[in-house]
Amino acid sequence: MNLLAEKPQPICYDGFVPSARMHIAEGVMKIINVNKLTSAGCKVNIWIEDYFACLSNKSVGGMEYVSSVGNYSIEIWKALGMNLERGKVEFLWSSEETNSRAAEYWPLVLDIARINKLNIMSDLDEAAQIIYPGLQCADIFFLEADICQLGRNSREVSALSSAYSYYIKEKHRPIILSDRVLPDLQQGKEKLAKSDTSFAIFMDDDEVDVNLKIKKAYCPPKVVEGNPCLEYIKYITLPWFNEFKVERKVENGGSKTFTSYEEIIADYECGELHPSDLKPALSKALNVILQPVRDHFKHNAHAKELLKIVKKNGKRRSAKSGLFKETKSHPFDPTKSNSATQMSAEEKFKIVRSVAEECLKEDELMNLLAKKPHPICYDGFEPSGRMHIAQGVMKTINVNKLTSTGCKVKMWIADWFAQLNNKMGGDMEKIKIVGEYLIEIWKAVGMNLKDGQIEFLWASEEISSRPHDYWPLVLDIAWRNNLNRIKRCIQIMGRSEQDELTIAQIFYPCMQCGDIFFLKADICQLGMDQRKVNVLAREYCDDIKRKNKPIILSHHMLPGLQQGQEKMSKSDPLSAIFMDDDEADVNVKIKQAYCPPKVVEGNPCLEYIQYLIFPWFHEFKVERHTTDGSEKTFTSFEELVAAYTCGELLPDDLKPSLSKALNRILQ
Repeated sequence: MNLLAEKPQPICYDGFVPSARMHIAEGVMKIINVNKLTSAGCKVNIWIEDYFACLSNKSVGGMEYVSSVGNYSIEIWKALGMNLERGKVEFLWSSEETNSRAAEYWPLVLDIARINKLNIMSDLDEAAQIIYPGLQCADIFFLEADICQLGRNSREVSALSSAYSYYIKEKHRPIILSDRVLPDLQQGKEKLAKSDTSFAIFMDDDEVDVNLKIKKAYCPPKVVEGNPCLEYIKYITLPWFNEFKVERKVENGGSKTFTSYEEIIADYECGELHPSDLKPALSKALNVILQPVRDHFKHNAHAKELLKIVKKNGKRRSAKSGLFKETKSHPFDPTKSNSATQMSAEEKFKIVRSVAEECLKEDELMNLLAKKPHPICYDGFEPSGRMHIAQGVMKTINVNKLTSTGCKVKMWIADWFAQLNNKMGGDMEKIKIVGEYLIEIWKAVGMNLKDGQIEFLWASEEISSRPHDYWPLVLDIAWRNNLNRIKRCIQIMGRSEQDELTIAQIFYPCMQCGDIFFLKADICQLGMDQRKVNVLAREYCDDIKRKNKPIILSHHMLPGLQQGQEKMSKSDPLSAIFMDDDEADVNVKIKQAYCPPKVVEGNPCLEYIQYLIFPWFHEFKVERHTTDGSEKTFTSFEELVAAYTCGELLPDDLKPSLSKALNRILQ
């Protein structure tokens, strides 16, 4: 009431998924409702959810077919008399609008996803269907809608929009008008199903079809509850004609015109109005409504062609054709060269393979290095806080090895991902500062940034500049994988499948998998904790029948410094050396580190030497007091392990030498 009193032309949002032939509720009921809204001065934005049609697996032939269905629907509404005068109704294609204003839309989607728990929609199969309500909710705010005119089956979207309004402290929350969902013509079917054409009236049905369907419809005498024929009269024929006329013989009570639904119910419940009289009257009324649509599709060449396409392809797809069409990467410019071109493929392979604890797959890597002088490597990181030594030194070692063989490394600064994972409180400004801090560390520690072989790319900027390439790809990955498959990847965010998750954390693996293809990566160089999402990328190649799969180089994960810590933790300062630690910090942390005598397995100090010191200095120098033995320089890790296992090298000698070496690197 307040809205209508204060705002002369409220904005109404009404969406539809162009998926197949249009049933009568989507056609007639929508026109009745939209015309009521425009008569009250409202401006109605009809959101053509072409992205969602593919997301919800409701079309054959991808976006091209979806476009035809959308235009076919518009032709129906025009023919039937939707009030399109003076711009009161505007048709907006979601793919076009979101691509043109991607920088506004997708951060909004991710923000909504970040604050809403997964358990709202956890029973759905495809990951895309988990994401779908989040997108619908974002549409409401993106279109600045005052009123949302949705079916009652969209109540979860209404709940999301209310929750988000509360979160952003929006005073004027969108008003939700939930219209009736018309039932199927069969007994016990609460909703019209396009998959069963014999029990729903479609807008392009001919007169014979309508008569047959109504004749077969469930319509028990004297029973009102769950009677679809009575619902058709209540929600379609009475609002359309403002009356319902029954023609019958005098001996059966004679013809009668009803002007209210209550009047019809009274006669039907007492048996005065029988199904055998009601059904023909309903068929006749529906055919009168649909006749202008039939005439339009008969005489208008454009409409006729659209109907032909929709009817030809209007079956639920059996194989997933997908939202994403891969474009071939540009051939590499052979004029670019460096010293790596002098290496043999075998030499390159040895260096590149040394980066990883596991390689999927070695034969593919060898083939790539033999054929492509400058493969593209993907390495990403979340700007989430202080940088520990594995992220700083190990990454520098690995990246420099890759560039030495001619690889071009794309360093993906996953700022949006950090926000999705609620790092730095989800504050993008803070996340950006952390990203810049990390880059400064790599510059200082000696990452090879010469000759443009390493490129730092901010995810938010790259995605916003090419949304039409990125988001269809992410949604396609979500659509092709069920929820359980995506949940197995959440380890990449430092979480487990048992954790309470948000919708954003379903987005995250789909986006990270999408990054690999978006950046046209030949090689993914990430930690073992990212293995599952990298394998998802290889599986996606099988889905889209792509021959050249990304090669996965999964590097070792450096453990925490305390006993039993498999991974360093930023929340426990004593578990890791940080790149900005001062000399005293390093000395204290290594002094307190777990380092049992003669024990190699699970000894973090030895792992630091193996994965940091030897690759950096190619030796490990131990300085001891003369009473404890002479100074010794180890040139291989195997030599050091032998000395440590037999007790020749003690923790009291090893730890100071390790501290000294680490401080030299960090200086």
